[in-house]
Amino acid sequence: MRIAVDGPVGSGKTTVALKLAQKLGFDFLSTGLMYRYVGLLAECKCKGVENLECLQRLVKGLDFQLQGDRLLVCGESIGSEVRSERAGELASKVAVLPEVRRVLTEHQRRLSKGRNIVIEGRDIGTVVLPDAEVKIFLVATAEERAKRKYEEMKAAGLEVSYEEILKQIKERDQRDATREIAPLKPADDACIVDTTGKSVDQVVEEILRLLEERRVG
Repeated sequence: MRIAVDGPVGSGKTTVALKLAQKLGFDFLSTGLMYRYVGLLAECKCKGVENLECLQRLVKGLDFQLQGDRLLVCGESIGSEVRSERAGELASKVAVLPEVRRVLTEHQRRLSKGRNIVIEGRDIGTVVLPDAEVKIFLVATAEERAKRKYEEMKAAGLEVSYEEILKQIKERDQRDATREIAPLKPADDACIVDTTGKSVDQVVEEILRLLEERRVG
C-alpha cells in the first residue's frame, strides 16, 4: 500500500507522515529531502542552481535508494545539512526546474513501487503518485502554520518575527497554488485532514481511523 501525504508548507506533512509510517511499520520517504540534497549539491558542484547544464548532468547521475526511513545517495546516507534553512531555499529554486522535477519524480515512483510506504511532499497525490491507494492532504490555517514555525525557530535560538513568518507563508501559499508546474492542490480523491490546533498524535490517530474505515468499507 502506498500512502501519499501532501499539503502546504507548515501543515505538518513530514512529522505526521513519519509517525504514521512508524505506527504502520511502513517505509517512509520525504521527497523534499531529494530537492534539498540536489540544491546543496548544485551549489557545491555547479557554483549555484542557475547553471542548468551542470545541474541536469548532476541530477541524472544520482542514484537514490531507500532503506526503511533512510534515504541514501550512491550508498551513503544523506547528511543533516539537508535540513538547514539554506537547503530549503535552494530546494525551492531547483523544484521549479522541469528537468529536475522529471528525474526526481521518476526516482520517487521507482522507490515507492512494490512497497508498503508513506511518501510525503508537495504534489505527491496529484503528480508523483496519482494512483496511490490512499491520499491524505493536510491543511491548517496560515496563522497556525506561522505559529509552529515561529516556535520551532525560537526553540533553535533564532530571533524571528511572527508577523514576518506569517507574511512569508502567505506568499509561499500563493506561489505554490499558482505555479505553472504542478500547482499545489488536493487530489480529487484525497482525504482532507485539518491539523489546526491538533497534536501530531491526534492527527495520526485521525488518519489511522480513516484507513480503518476505508478497509472496513
